[in-house]
Amino acid sequence: MLHYTSYTLNENTPWVTFVHGAGGSSSIWYKQLRDFKKEFNVLLIDLRGHGKSKSPIYKKIKSYSFDVISDDIVDVLEHLKIKSSHFIGISLGTIVIREIAERYPEKIISMIMGGAVMKLNFRGQILMKLGDLLKSVLPYIVLYKFLAFIIMPKKTHKESRNLFINEAKKLYQKEFKRWFTLLAEVNPLLALFRIKDTGIKTLYIMGEEDDMFLPSIKKLVQDHLSSKLIILPNCGHVVNIDQSIQFNQKVLNFIKQSTGTLN
Repeated sequence: MLHYTSYTLNENTPWVTFVHGAGGSSSIWYKQLRDFKKEFNVLLIDLRGHGKSKSPIYKKIKSYSFDVISDDIVDVLEHLKIKSSHFIGISLGTIVIREIAERYPEKIISMIMGGAVMKLNFRGQILMKLGDLLKSVLPYIVLYKFLAFIIMPKKTHKESRNLFINEAKKLYQKEFKRWFTLLAEVNPLLALFRIKDTGIKTLYIMGEEDDMFLPSIKKLVQDHLSSKLIILPNCGHVVNIDQSIQFNQKVLNFIKQSTGTLN
């Protein structure tokens, strides 16, 4: 089972489950934890191969798929007897949450998609194909640093960029290759997600400087009636770090509205 940390406020209080991105860990939510555990039960999860989820069983698997990764998270919820939860994801974590919504919609009260990845634009596709070719030649951390600078290029993104690079250093080379191969082949799945509206209340919260992913989300929310978009100024891809105060306020308000607890 994946490594997790839970904070229970009250057994009748709704749960909020946080899902990090590729190369990160549950530690990337450190700017959210204090505010959220004051009002909700909180579940932090390390995806397989990340953080403290480094069980030897994962080394036997040659490749990953998003249905397997989403099942990992559902297994944790069932172990803790959590019937349903609000889900908050960042970057790749938003794809995992969307996969859960596709296969286990009853588990999700609402979705908050930070720095959402719902389409790889032409530049993104070229980068992923190039990276896929080079992943067996270059040390993975060199490739990860390059991608981090492409996605989070500005000085104002330095904190989030450094955090993800430092977390990525804890990965194994083989683990990085599994995740990179998964991402390089994700476009058909994302095409399905863009077409299909889940009907679940969804907040996309994006940085105005997230040039690679924001345009596709603007288009998506026009087509999905269950979705809304908030764009945070002076903010890049990792919105929960770049603009943590605004992120927390907007997301907490959205969750309270979704559960009918907003005063």
